[in-house]
Amino acid sequence: MRINLMAACIGMLFLMVPLASGAADYVIGEGDGLDISVWGVKELTFSVKVRPDGKITVPGLGDVAASGVTPKELQVSLGTRLRELVKNPIVTVTVRDITNSKVYIYGGGIKSGVYDLQRRTTLLQLLCTLGEVKTADLRRAYLLRNGKRVKEDFYKLFIKGESENDILLESGDSLFIPLLLDKNVYILGAVLTPKAVEYREGMRVMEAILEAGGFTKFADQDDIIIRRKVGQKEQSLEVKAKKLFKQGDLSQNLVLEAGDYVLVKESLF
Repeated sequence: MRINLMAACIGMLFLMVPLASGAADYVIGEGDGLDISVWGVKELTFSVKVRPDGKITVPGLGDVAASGVTPKELQVSLGTRLRELVKNPIVTVTVRDITNSKVYIYGGGIKSGVYDLQRRTTLLQLLCTLGEVKTADLRRAYLLRNGKRVKEDFYKLFIKGESENDILLESGDSLFIPLLLDKNVYILGAVLTPKAVEYREGMRVMEAILEAGGFTKFADQDDIIIRRKVGQKEQSLEVKAKKLFKQGDLSQNLVLEAGDYVLVKESLF
């Protein structure tokens, strides 16, 4: 799991590429670096930085307002004005460097701070740059945008690498990532030494039961319940250990999460 996660993070970081004109949701701001090109016209292929007054200088046109519009809108605007100089101009605008995009992180699970996004960045890409997250409760984390929660529970995204749960970050987004308060797994019922076991990433139910001394002779190995809190709800998962031991059903050896309660029930006979 750790190797897969590392590979996913490396891959996501390589995808942090310049923001093309197709990313219509990004709004250009002062200080942003733009690559502008007109197909077939070498003199109109250039790089420029948006000045503090929000304008750029375009050969043949002079000063043009760029701040406050999307790359697509600037592309259309330039295409319209360049018709005076070029027949049917095909204009491309790419945001090369982003300097006005900030994301705020707080909550205590990781170091709080303000992060400048230099490229088009997704939530997973940012999480991959934050370093150690062992003390973070990713299940209770959420993304706040314009006062509303637009994304909750980062666990599946970051730990399991389910990139379909990823989301593109926007300037002004706030990430609340709280501290993981419960770092244990609790093994109860028909085990030799009921106890709290320190949670480790990737820990499975049978591993935890063995750390609690294993089953007693009264244990019903086909009646094991994992109780897990997911948000405000409690989830119950069944484990049938005999299927694992006798049939090799590895799906019974479930992966645990911090705060899980494992209850091994006693046999009635």
